Amino acid sequence: MDAQFWNGKRAPGVQDAINPDEYSSILEVFEESVKKHASRPAFTGIGHTLTYREIDELSTQFAIYLQNYTDLKPGDRIAIQMPNLLQFPIAVYGALKTGLVIVNTNPLYTAREMHHQFNDSGARALVFMDVFGHMVEEIIADTPVEHLIVTSIADCLPAPKRPLINFAAKHVKKMVQPFNLPVAVKFRKALNLGGKKTYVRPPSAQSSDIAVLQYTGGTTGVAKGAMLTHRNIIANMQQAKAHLSQLDHDGNRINEPGKETIVAPLPLYHIYAFTVHLMAMVEEGNHSILIANPRDTGMFIKMIKPWQFTAFIGLNTLFVSLMNHPEFKKLDFSKLKLTLSGGTALQGDTGTRWKEATGTVVSEAYGLTECSPAVTINPVLDLAQPGTVGLPVPSTALKTVDADGNETPVGERGELCVKGPQVMKGYWKRPDATAEIFDEDGWLKTGDVAVIAEDGFVKIVDRIKDMVLVSGFNVYPNEIEDIVVAHQGVENCAVIGIPDDKTGEAVKLFVIPSDKSLTEAAVKEYCKINLTAYKVPKQIEFRDELPMTPVGKILRKDLRAEELAKQAG
Repeated sequence: MDAQFWNGKRAPGVQDAINPDEYSSILEVFEESVKKHASRPAFTGIGHTLTYREIDELSTQFAIYLQNYTDLKPGDRIAIQMPNLLQFPIAVYGALKTGLVIVNTNPLYTAREMHHQFNDSGARALVFMDVFGHMVEEIIADTPVEHLIVTSIADCLPAPKRPLINFAAKHVKKMVQPFNLPVAVKFRKALNLGGKKTYVRPPSAQSSDIAVLQYTGGTTGVAKGAMLTHRNIIANMQQAKAHLSQLDHDGNRINEPGKETIVAPLPLYHIYAFTVHLMAMVEEGNHSILIANPRDTGMFIKMIKPWQFTAFIGLNTLFVSLMNHPEFKKLDFSKLKLTLSGGTALQGDTGTRWKEATGTVVSEAYGLTECSPAVTINPVLDLAQPGTVGLPVPSTALKTVDADGNETPVGERGELCVKGPQVMKGYWKRPDATAEIFDEDGWLKTGDVAVIAEDGFVKIVDRIKDMVLVSGFNVYPNEIEDIVVAHQGVENCAVIGIPDDKTGEAVKLFVIPSDKSLTEAAVKEYCKINLTAYKVPKQIEFRDELPMTPVGKILRKDLRAEELAKQAG
């Protein structure tokens, strides 16, 4: 349906349309922000803070190095592979100042995955953390990468180091395996060399130029590079900014530009965090607290304890791990006014517990790599509708379609399709895959089953490929998982479909128990009470952990692959 369907349905203060052409490039966004917010804190990493001016100066030094000590030219690709360190924004803005295209690379990639991405993207340069040097050495000769810049955790940190910094540096140093890459230049040396020459600004990027090659998570097949243009990412930045313009009950803007402190545990190499922290928060002049290793819950809590943070960006598994830690309740939540969840479905029990612990409602959002990524966001405060992913961001049209591509009525399930200025240009060097994901009218098919309600709110039912067909009935894993995880003895769970002679497919449930005395019979009885008979799991398996992406999304495809391997064996 047309974007106008949502006009007047959004929260007070949130406009219905944005101007994606307000800036011509991401670099222009950053430059304008530095002018406005130079002395304000921009990023804090491992206890050290850099202002907007300092990020600007260091990124310019990195740009000068790239211009004078490499043969890289505007349009070349540069892969950046590191966790949430201060070096990340420096490398990103420095590369953009040189006209390069960013290839965000997951630090937890295997050598095989790195090999695929570097070759597929044609990356000619790589900035990586020394922890991954042994894997880079393993594959680099068989890739187009010519220029290597290696960084350690202590780069960009002051000396003498404070205790927290020193502890983190020593811990990470033990993880570094020996590697031999004599051509690799140290990040600190690159900055020093850049400080000795003059920066020459290249011709300005066009809004239609590719800014980022963002590879899909690979949860539905081979990872593909989504071509996100400057305009795509700027549009999504503006759409996020519009959401933050919501007014509270007193008529005041919820987000105060230049005064917000946002916890940033999600990896910056993921487009969700990239757009939020490197774009929207920067344009607003806000301060992001970078968390390098969110899986170390104790250290995570220590890193944010000194701050009166006002916003928290995360996802379901992260919220659960934090709330299960005894030190979490000791944090100061008095200034917290926004918690945003995305990347994977927020379970109802998690949202309830988070509100009880922090006093804020989790605003669940929805997006995908191909949309830069935000498509819908829930309003803040009591306007949020738990169980939905909110309303489409401004200037975005949505529709749901049946298996034949016919639009389904309001209130009926169908595959969600998207149109908007944040939708990607296409997949890098994959015209067939691009043609497959767009319909003939230019709608991007998300592969997600959704319901659009009369009030405009959107509910994601599940991924089409994850749907289980039991005796002709559609069973959606998210529904079962949401019920099961609410059981007090369950920490996490996942559902897949398995072959069944009688029903075609049957439901299999994987459970991580929080109560070790929990039994299969107890879980099945609980499901019988809360679910229709055909939705009750036929098989239940207890586990200590579930396969997940680094962002915390459960990999149902891996669970299905394990089941197929068992049957084949």
